[in-house]
Amino acid sequence: MRDLRMHEPRMSDIEGVYEDLEADVSLEKFREAVEAKVEQMGGLADEETAAMLVAHEIGESEVGGIADIEPGMEDVKFIAKVTSIGEVRTFERDGEDEDGRVVNVEVADETGSVRAAFWDQHAEAAIEELEEGQVLRVKGRPKEGFSGVEISVDDVQPDPDAEVDVQVADTHTVEALSLGLSNVNLVGLVLDTDSVRTFDRDDGSEGKVSNLVLGDSTGRVRVTLWDEQADTATAIDPGTTVEVIDGYVKDRDGTLELHVGNRGAVEEVDEEVEYVPESTPIEDLEIDQMVDIAGVVRSADPKRTFDRDDGSEGQVRNIRVQDATGDIRVAMWGEKADIDIGPGDEVALGDVEIQDGWQDDLEASAGWQSTITVLESDSAGSGGGGNESGDSSDANAGLSAFAGGDDGDDDAADDPEAADTDADDSSDAATESDDPTDGEELEFTGVVVQAGDPVVLDDGESTMSVSTDVDVGLGEEVTARGVVRDGRLEANDVF
Repeated sequence: MRDLRMHEPRMSDIEGVYEDLEADVSLEKFREAVEAKVEQMGGLADEETAAMLVAHEIGESEVGGIADIEPGMEDVKFIAKVTSIGEVRTFERDGEDEDGRVVNVEVADETGSVRAAFWDQHAEAAIEELEEGQVLRVKGRPKEGFSGVEISVDDVQPDPDAEVDVQVADTHTVEALSLGLSNVNLVGLVLDTDSVRTFDRDDGSEGKVSNLVLGDSTGRVRVTLWDEQADTATAIDPGTTVEVIDGYVKDRDGTLELHVGNRGAVEEVDEEVEYVPESTPIEDLEIDQMVDIAGVVRSADPKRTFDRDDGSEGQVRNIRVQDATGDIRVAMWGEKADIDIGPGDEVALGDVEIQDGWQDDLEASAGWQSTITVLESDSAGSGGGGNESGDSSDANAGLSAFAGGDDGDDDAADDPEAADTDADDSSDAATESDDPTDGEELEFTGVVVQAGDPVVLDDGESTMSVSTDVDVGLGEEVTARGVVRDGRLEANDVF
């Protein structure tokens, strides 16, 4: 007599479907999903058919990593590690008596991080059951949030057997920042600051925004400060160590930026931070590159203003920077033109664009996205002009500050116009407290702020043009001895 009982599916049927499934889900979880699908279909599908349906659903929603998640996807599944858990926030729902609740949980995998929003009953469970460092299987709906893509969580299951190579840290480094990361704390050295700008929002209110640039031992990042935090950029000097609290990472033109809103803050801290700028040799520069360069300022032109096509006024200042391989003219635009830089200053310039300049020479353009940091010169107060009090330690965040030491307390040069003198005219602009007379024998010791013919030396109080065939380098301290002719020292000895 025929056995009319339902045929028990062969184990190989389900396992065969499972083996063809390219998704990170255990066989046990797959079986449970198949059983649920059979029950959902009300007997219209056997287990093998249900297994194929489940495999199709999993394949459609499983993403390779957080970096693959985009707004508009209907449903996604992924594995990630909990890196931070926010607090429960309540809000009023239209037409409902009971308040809504939400908890934002930061999760990450090797490809990036994303904010996962746990709503209502899931919110309480998140606070009570989730822990930092825990690995979860997340199912949810992506959407565009305030700080990038967010996931509205529909289901989540802990997976203690899965491994996600992500470090959970209270304080991030620049190198560890990734798109979508929020609740970021980062300690860094202020390399550059910007003015506060205002704008009109769509609702008619006025907003404020400013920028500063932070560096640590792993790199540097531009920080965008919004509204209540915007004024912080004008209250902090380059060379100060600060901590960004509760920032979030966004993309701007392919570059990661750290943003700070009204829930975040930027505070001065008493910590040592090492930042060592890396630079491309000037001889290796090519057109259309966006690079970092560093060297000694050979000359600095006066600031010039011009009218833009829209009727507004712009400004630019040109300096010439030299390293061991060559020199290049750098155009500093907008507020960059106001930075106190003069011959003899050591500078690090980040994110400058290399362009085709005058007479087919290469030129570097330092715009809004660039970072200009004045380092400590080998000579005290050489050429930079300083600030009104004569103390240039605030304007020149030196190499000692990059290594976490105390700022230097250099004196500014006595001649405030020395910073606006072109190298070609520097012999005429040389100033001395006592002008030497023709035929006078003179010995002068100073730092080389211009190499070539003539050599220009700066002793911190005055400059001297020197005629010599001796090869000297920028920043080198030398002594020249000889006879003065027409205001120039014709050197017999240079040592």
